[in-house]
Parts: sequence; C-alpha cells; structure tokens
Amino acid sequence: MPLRPRPRDRRPSWRPGRHTLTVLPLALIVVITVVDILSPPTIHLGPLLIVAPAITASFAGARTTALVAVLALAALTVIGALRDGLTTPNHETQLGAQVVVSALIVGLRVLRDRHERELAQVRSVSEAAQRVLLRPLPDRIGQLSLASVYLAAEAEAQVGGDLYAAARTAGGTRLLVGDVRGKGLASLGDAALLLGAFRAAAHLHADLPELAGYLDGSVRWGLAQLDEQARGERLDGEPGRAGRADVNDSGESFITAVILDIPDDGSVIRLIDCGHPPPLLLRADGVTALNAHRPAPPLGLGELAPGGYEVDEFPFLPGDRLLIYTDGVIEARDPKRRFYPLTERVTAWTADRPDALVRHVRRDLLAHAGGRLDDDAAIVAVERLG
Repeated sequence: MPLRPRPRDRRPSWRPGRHTLTVLPLALIVVITVVDILSPPTIHLGPLLIVAPAITASFAGARTTALVAVLALAALTVIGALRDGLTTPNHETQLGAQVVVSALIVGLRVLRDRHERELAQVRSVSEAAQRVLLRPLPDRIGQLSLASVYLAAEAEAQVGGDLYAAARTAGGTRLLVGDVRGKGLASLGDAALLLGAFRAAAHLHADLPELAGYLDGSVRWGLAQLDEQARGERLDGEPGRAGRADVNDSGESFITAVILDIPDDGSVIRLIDCGHPPPLLLRADGVTALNAHRPAPPLGLGELAPGGYEVDEFPFLPGDRLLIYTDGVIEARDPKRRFYPLTERVTAWTADRPDALVRHVRRDLLAHAGGRLDDDAAIVAVERLG
C-alpha cells in the first residue's frame, strides 16, 4: 500500500512548464539574429543558432524541437540575406551544417520519445501486476491495524520477489511475508505461486504447521514445473531462460517466509519462521527480535525438515506493535558499505502507529542507501488494538 508523505507546506510551488521554457530558445534565436546582423562583417554568430533546438530537445517533444529548428534555419537565412548574401560559400556551409545537426537533434529526440512511451507502458504493466498480485493490505483487519510498503530494486518495476498477504480465519488473522530468491521481475512468477497458495489455503488449515507444509508442497511443485519448462526452452535454443534452469539445477530455488497466526481472543502470536529474518516486537520498554527456537528451512526445501514444522508462541498484547520485513531492509548499505541498523533505528519509533512506523522506516532506509536499494524490500507493521 503506497504511503503518501504528509504535506509540510500547502503553499503552491511554481514550476516552469514546457510552454514557458519554450520562450528561452525563441528568445535566443531573436537575440543571436539581431546581434549577428549588427556585428562587424568579420564576426559570424549564426552558427550559435543550433543551441536553440538543442535546448528545446531537453524538455520538449520532437515536434516542438523540429519547429524551433526550422525557426533557427529561417533566422540563419535572414542573417545571410541581410549580410553577405545567400549564395556565399560561408553561408551555404553554415546552412548545410545547421540542417545536418538539426536533423540529428530531432532524430535523437524522436528516439527518446519512443523510449519514454515504452517506459510508460512498462510502468503501467508493473503497476497493474502489483494491483493484481500484491494486493494492498487493509488498514484494519479483525483486531489488528496494518500498514505496509514495498520498495522495488529495479527502477522500472513496482513489484518483484518480495511479498506479503493477510487472510482472515474463523478465529483470527494470518499473515505471510516472504522473499523469493532473486529480485525484480524475474522472481515475479515464484511470488505469484506462493501468494496464490496462501490465499487459497490460509482459511482451510486450522493448524499452522499444516498450512506451512501445504505452502512448501505447493512451492516445490510449482518450482518443479517451472524448472521443467525452463530446461525445455533451453534445449530448444531459446535465449534468456537458461539462467533460471541453471539456478534450479543446483537446487538453489527457494522462498524464505514467516507465517503468523494472531488469534482474536488471545494475547499471543504464533509464528513459523522459514529461513526469514525474525520480526521485531516493539513495546515502550524496547525492541525484541522474535527468534524462532527451531527455524524451519525456506519454502521449497521442506525435505530438509524431516521433523515437520514447529510453532513458536510469543506474547502480543493490546498496544504492542510488530514489524515484519525482508532481508532487503537489513542488507541495504550506505556509501561506506555499512548495513542498515534496523533494530537501532526503530527503537525511537516504538510508540508510532503502523502507518507512521513504516513511513519512518521507508524514509530512513532510503536515506541510508542513498535513495536506491540493491534488493527488493517489503515492510509490514502490525498493531493489536485494544
């Protein structure tokens, strides 16, 4: 659920539009033309007119750039007619160079416009995929208040391999936060696989270990299907898919996840940690990491846990807050390659409501990483209401 920062100042800020900026190259054409006509015969400022379409291309489209280029050529023609004549070698050379450079500028602007349209389509598709796949968590579900934020590592993507979901059961709420091995759009299919399995089974399995076993089996089956398809495409000679098959051949495809069950009529939280970073419990007296006594292997590697899944239970009282996150948060580095100290930072925000808490973490995390993350990151904050 995207969060909107609070406006600090409601006064409207003036920003020059494209029509306003177009005045600048037009003024340059007029100034250069007048100065060149009034200059001595040995001084030629006409070649400077190419600056006008070059500046226009930085903020306007191809049509406006071409129009300014034509006006600059007309101004150069006027200069030649009023000074040495249109048929002199000097003026013909200037006109020819102006035409060639103007055509190059307009051509590059056309390519840039095409790239911007393609980029807008990619963003539109990724936003649609986010709305379908990673549905926003409700502000309130049962006895819980929720807030979430997703930060994609790839600039053109709005969704990737990190995931979260919530589901109501007969007596409480179940949450899933996970992280697919990999990042960006390449891991989107694995995330969709797990989310679909969770939404289908979260309310059917009364026992949390049974739910975890079902999710692990679904992930293993789905990954096996994808692996078989990827191997077939690699053997058929299709490029771009072999990387997926190579990874899965080594048995390294998995999804780390934390599965939580929060009953409505109790003051506890039940948790199964499948190789995921431990959630943080925030109270007025400090921050506590909910480390599982026996962490389970990531989903997709369930055969490494022959004894099944064990549930850890922790107190979760009214007013307590829980922060669940993916490793993209704690592995974010600053310019000095230092990891983001999440536990230390949230100590100052233990009293914040979930929406303010995730807003603080998001802003502080991006400031720590210089505005760009190397891995996808998801943050979910939960508060038990009174």
